[in-house]
Amino acid sequence: MKNKRPQHVPMDQFSIVDNCLQVGGMPITELAKKIGQTPFYAYDQKLMSDRVSTLRSVLPEGIHLHYAMKSNPMPEVVQHLASLTDGIDVASGGELKVALATGTEPKNISFAGPGKSNAELKDAIEAGIIINMESEGEMERLTNIAHDLGIQPNVAIRVNPDFELKTSGMKMAGGPKPFGVDAERVPKMLKQVGELDLNFQGFHIFSGSQNLKYDALIEAQTKTFALALQLAEHAPSPINWLNIGGGFGIPYFPGEQRLDIQPIADNLEKLLTEYKPKLPDAEIVIELGRYLVGEAGIYVSEVVDIKESRGEIYAVTNGGLHHHLAASGNFGQVIRKNYPVCIGNRVHSTELSSINVVGPLCTPLDILADKYELPPIQNGDLIVVFQSGAYGFTASPHHFLSHPVPVEILI
Repeated sequence: MKNKRPQHVPMDQFSIVDNCLQVGGMPITELAKKIGQTPFYAYDQKLMSDRVSTLRSVLPEGIHLHYAMKSNPMPEVVQHLASLTDGIDVASGGELKVALATGTEPKNISFAGPGKSNAELKDAIEAGIIINMESEGEMERLTNIAHDLGIQPNVAIRVNPDFELKTSGMKMAGGPKPFGVDAERVPKMLKQVGELDLNFQGFHIFSGSQNLKYDALIEAQTKTFALALQLAEHAPSPINWLNIGGGFGIPYFPGEQRLDIQPIADNLEKLLTEYKPKLPDAEIVIELGRYLVGEAGIYVSEVVDIKESRGEIYAVTNGGLHHHLAASGNFGQVIRKNYPVCIGNRVHSTELSSINVVGPLCTPLDILADKYELPPIQNGDLIVVFQSGAYGFTASPHHFLSHPVPVEILI
């Protein structure tokens, strides 16, 4: 069962009473017995399929949906989503190998990220994928490597626009950034591209992630199309490929509302109508990661001790920060908030009390739930952390204090 995963039903308004005892149709207690250990991550492929299907039904024709595998690079997850989407975005040589192993056509794989090594550039050139150049220096290195190989590489320019994705959980553009080439520098770089033996494809313009405001996404996408058209005037050849990024968020915390996709889809329809005559050859790509897998995963650990300290109850589990950095609040949160949590091995009591769920590490940062309302807790209880399908397993410092690494399973 090692290296496979399950999942849970998405939680509207974080109503977890009906969703906490099973995942992917399997009781969590049975799943834990089958895996043979805790902690573990479980992912539900049906929920991923449903999310992609829903997007397909709403987004206009002409939008190509790519999976940003950085959100969850488990090979089985990537293989599943490769069968449902139109392509894959990778951010390292390791991810590139996983993407190629799915059988995805190289022309539908793109590689973004600053600091690509020469070895990674060589592998990407030989594979024939689209390489998003992040700087003039990277372009020079790539060109030299390609010349030595005798291969004309497929390239695009990742653009750092002069606008940001407002209300974004993580801003990737606007102002000084290590990501991409400043928009005002791109025309000069495009002139250089035309003088080099490079197969220019287009642009990657990605301004932010984890956004729940459709109006902010609409504004960013509208500006992205306008910027792409402006830059296309300087391009050495027609634009064949335009990656407008993603940024679609999921709700994590009480009070957050689900992203309304319909207004975004309606605006994209207008943008395609307006810009298709101006960019007739461009394949328009939306690149999503968290939105496809985030709600399709849970993290499960086991209570090993219960203690009271000066009036507060602590449930100590065998999992925590080292397995799920984001749920601990140490992966980008300014003010720590709790992910939705429940007890997954027994029917819930209506009697609730404030409980702190913590891990075994020697740091006060090792928190899974802070003053969380839960039923009376017992040793052996399974603590389930929802919204754990993205930036969980691989975004966490597993080797901290040398505790065992959690298992992953896809069901």
